[in-house]
Amino acid sequence: MTPMAAALALLLALSGMVVISADKYPSPSPPPYHYKSSPPHPPKEHYPPPPKKHYYYKSPPPPSPPKHYYYKSPPPPSPPKHYYYKSPPPPSPPKKHYYYKSPPPPPPKKHYYYKSPPPPPPKVHYYYKSPPPPHKY
Repeated sequence: MTPMAAALALLLALSGMVVISADKYPSPSPPPYHYKSSPPHPPKEHYPPPPKKHYYYKSPPPPSPPKHYYYKSPPPPSPPKHYYYKSPPPPSPPKKHYYYKSPPPPPPKKHYYYKSPPPPPPKVHYYYKSPPPPHKY
């Protein structure tokens, strides 16, 4: 019973009316329907069966000869390629040794040869006349 039907039944019960639930007492079902049987078939007359039809099917085509597929033959293997690589540069000459110009040797000490002073003049021996003898007076 739905809540609405229950509320209605309660209301009617309080007012003094008798409520019979439709769930408890279902209505009687109608009598089952009897199908009338069809009238009997008239007796069959026996005719000869119709001649069988011969269906001529198109015969399947003869099997086709096996196909020969001529594939393009693979190209002959190419000769091994010779890769000519740029030859490595010749080994570099040994590292250059830079010989730096050594500083010039110090100039030789100059020996200044000074003109030697002239030799002292030879001692002149002046021979003086001997002094005159003293005068006798």
